[in-house]
Amino acid sequence: MLELIAENMSIVWLVIMVVLLIVEAATAPLVCIWFALGALAALVSALFGAAIWLQVVWFFAVSLLTLWLTRPIALKYLNGRRVATNADRVLGAEGVVSEDIDNIAGTGAVKLDGKEWTARSDTGLNISKGSIVVVRRIEGVKLIVDVA
Repeated sequence: MLELIAENMSIVWLVIMVVLLIVEAATAPLVCIWFALGALAALVSALFGAAIWLQVVWFFAVSLLTLWLTRPIALKYLNGRRVATNADRVLGAEGVVSEDIDNIAGTGAVKLDGKEWTARSDTGLNISKGSIVVVRRIEGVKLIVDVA
């Protein structure tokens, strides 16, 4: 059985590469493209008759090398399209409830850095006017807060 596999390693590497490329196409960008490149290197070594252990070494060496060399650059360009906003600076900040927060009634506001924000409770519990709260996250234009 091992001899049969050894004779057909080029097919095995081709299948692995195609599967990895399909996974790459079906998921978020740059999930497994580096391993597809490693499979390509192993496929080439198999076509030249390299031993299985050497094919596996090529697979891991090329995969890890391309991952190490290109991932930071690729992520820089992919994340470079993200527009930074000032809203992120309020995460973890403390504010004062300026209108009672009641998730069921859909009411509530928090004063933070001189600005009034619509707010909802993270736990679902009502929070009284004048309470100090901490911003846990932002959902749309609403602050999701918890008592400090």
